[in-house]
Amino acid sequence: MNQTLTIRIPDELKERLQEISQAEGKPVSDLVRESLKGYIAIYRFRKLRNMVLPFAEAQGILTDEDVYKEVS
Repeated sequence: MNQTLTIRIPDELKERLQEISQAEGKPVSDLVRESLKGYIAIYRFRKLRNMVLPFAEAQGILTDEDVYKEVS
């Protein structure tokens, strides 16, 4: 079920959203939904990373390169 969310944004942000909406041919609401989904995905990733980080560090996995070596 879809819900309605009312927010206040600065005029400049609204103008930029409208410009992108016209350029992309997408409704502003779709752009906002996509942005929120992306933000939530990044938030969840960071949260998981922070949970796993102590275990990775204990195994000597400290960089992206270390992760790549482990999964390759």
